[in-house]
Amino acid sequence: MKYMKIGTRPDTFFAEEDTRSVLFDLPVDLVIQINNTKFLLHKIQLLPKCGILRQICSGSDDSNETEVELHDIPGGEEAFELCAKFCYGITINLSAHNLVPAVCAAKFLRMTESICKANFAAKLEAFFYSCILEGWKDSIVTLQTTTEVPDWSENLGITRRCIDSIVEKILIHTSKVTWSFKYTRPGYAEKHHHTVPRDWWTEDISDLDIDLFRCMITAIQSINILPSTLIGEALHVYAYKWLPKISSKSGISESSVSQTEEMIQKQRKVLDSIVSMIPTELGSVSVGFLLKLLRLASLVGAHQSTKAELIRKSSRQLEDATVDDLLIPLHSSLDQHFYDINLVRALLESFLAQWRRQGSQVESESVISIRRVGKLIDSYLQVVARDGNIPVSKIVSLAESLPEIARLDHDELYKAINIYLKEHTDISKEDKKRLCRILNCQKLSPKVCAHVVKNERLPLRTVVQVLFFDQERNSKVTSRKPQLTETILESFEQPKLIQTEYNNKPERVANKQNGLRTSEGEATTSTTEMRTHHQIMRRKQDIGILPGSEITKAMRETAITEGASGSKLESKKETVRRSKSGNHGPNKSGTK
Repeated sequence: MKYMKIGTRPDTFFAEEDTRSVLFDLPVDLVIQINNTKFLLHKIQLLPKCGILRQICSGSDDSNETEVELHDIPGGEEAFELCAKFCYGITINLSAHNLVPAVCAAKFLRMTESICKANFAAKLEAFFYSCILEGWKDSIVTLQTTTEVPDWSENLGITRRCIDSIVEKILIHTSKVTWSFKYTRPGYAEKHHHTVPRDWWTEDISDLDIDLFRCMITAIQSINILPSTLIGEALHVYAYKWLPKISSKSGISESSVSQTEEMIQKQRKVLDSIVSMIPTELGSVSVGFLLKLLRLASLVGAHQSTKAELIRKSSRQLEDATVDDLLIPLHSSLDQHFYDINLVRALLESFLAQWRRQGSQVESESVISIRRVGKLIDSYLQVVARDGNIPVSKIVSLAESLPEIARLDHDELYKAINIYLKEHTDISKEDKKRLCRILNCQKLSPKVCAHVVKNERLPLRTVVQVLFFDQERNSKVTSRKPQLTETILESFEQPKLIQTEYNNKPERVANKQNGLRTSEGEATTSTTEMRTHHQIMRRKQDIGILPGSEITKAMRETAITEGASGSKLESKKETVRRSKSGNHGPNKSGTK
């Protein structure tokens, strides 16, 4: 930081309550009233250098005391005191912290070269151009102080010159950055970097007021030199400094629980400004950052246009989001459930609208994108399904929003349904059927099908559908035995067991005919298949899918097959016994 010292006399100003006086040989003849503060001064010191005071006092008698009110002086009492001390020759120290109010006050009092040579305004301007604008932090601090006198700073060109100076330094090549800057990224200081990072400037300008920060970012974007990711990083740093930190799971940090209306309005203004400055290029900011802003928008009650813009931008990168990013708490007294599932559905609908416009050709990038989103939504459903207050309609609505192509299989969706049924034991039969209706049983893997068969939480219709489609699938595969059929038989012969986790491996039925020959094994397999078919028919009859005549027909077919198989086995066994007795007879007699 650079400083300038003006004057040589010691400071003889002193204050008594709301009155400020100066030790001087002559009596007081000039009283300056600024707001609630009164200055007792002398015309002989101020009039030669202050054009406005000279004009006001020109019609008064020099021997009489003159009172002047200067309530509208920029910078107030502190800035006027600097000007008064300059007139008395008292030593004053100027820096980036107090330069702007002093310049504005000097201009207001007309302390210019036309009134007196080497006047205060000229000295301040020389310090501003030669020292302040040449420094990095001096320019930022000076720009920040313009918020005290925004109109005067803008009219005098101080604000614009500071912004131009800062932008010029930001655009310079990193190899030419020789000044100090603040950079507190984790691990950066310990690595002893010899090169300057490209985003070296982001933390320093985050100290600016939001209006000045927006002017700065707008100026940088207008030049169109820096990549959009650097602009996004600057927005990210600013947001984390000025907006309350909201964790991904707990919702609101402790520091942001109790906030005044003034603080909320300020945060709302910052949020609206940041969203408006996000570059249009895809990937300029992460989807996690966008969803955190969306979470905050719900908290502070941001404008609807801001929420809509965040939803649109977030949905463009929805495939890169995580489940934690989507766990946005619901800030509403009308709903009792914890997570804002309607907001996630709005994100999904926005994504699908853009996805359909791009086209959905098979094996294209759009298919990969929609399937990544499908996995994300199913994983999200598994988390929100544990919420005891979330209604079935919310789950069904979100699950049905995905097109058929989004799910390669329905295993993850089944897991979400199973979790919901486990957590909501008092669910009605109608809601249970409605929930399971979104499941496509033809898209379940054999492992999941085995779990479905033993899951007593599911409606019987769903179980039968799984049995039917699995039987149909197994009938098309002639090179292997139907494994699920054996599992189904075991479920009827042994006590029913409900697995707590669907990924547990189902037990297989031990083959009780291991000692039989190949012909006996073939007969047993045929009998097993017919028994399974009979069980499927019976379970379908229970829910009214097939008439009883078909069940009877299936039972007769099973009995005939079993009888025929049994006769063949007995015939073959008798033949084997006779051949053995005929072959071994002569050998035994010969031995004797």
